[in-house]
Amino acid sequence: MPKRVLEGVVVSDKMNKTIVVRVERRVMDPVYGKYVRRSKKYAAHDEANSHKIGDLVQIRECRPISKSKRWEVVAGEQPAKAS
Repeated sequence: MPKRVLEGVVVSDKMNKTIVVRVERRVMDPVYGKYVRRSKKYAAHDEANSHKIGDLVQIRECRPISKSKRWEVVAGEQPAKAS
């Protein structure tokens, strides 16, 4: 079975070798028919501690690494600096 790949924004990098990634999706409201944003946070393994808050990253499903980590970072890019 293929592993799922999600894209999201890093919201926390305070733990060692772990980042927290917020993944947003758009869902249609069943009553009003309006699209609303739903988000979920995933703990992902970042071996090199290379990603910081605000980075856009892709995470992939993997074997359980700890109690809460079942995702690993595949690729990431730093946001453009506004000057």
